[in-house]
Amino acid sequence: MRTLINMDEKQISELDRLARNQNRSRASVIRDAVSDYLQRQTTGVHKDAFGLWGQRKADGLAYQEKMRGEW
Repeated sequence: MRTLINMDEKQISELDRLARNQNRSRASVIRDAVSDYLQRQTTGVHKDAFGLWGQRKADGLAYQEKMRGEW
């Protein structure tokens, strides 16, 4: 399906430069960019935060109480 969008000259020239460097069409670069954007929007931020607690031994409540105790 075709879609019409408005972009400024700088965006067009950067897309053309990127497409030329990758030996691809501008449309192909745009399709990939849209796919990447949609994937990031649907997976959500929580995916990036998963595992941040790491190897900490205390549970969340104990850590919170410890931190508040320092105030």
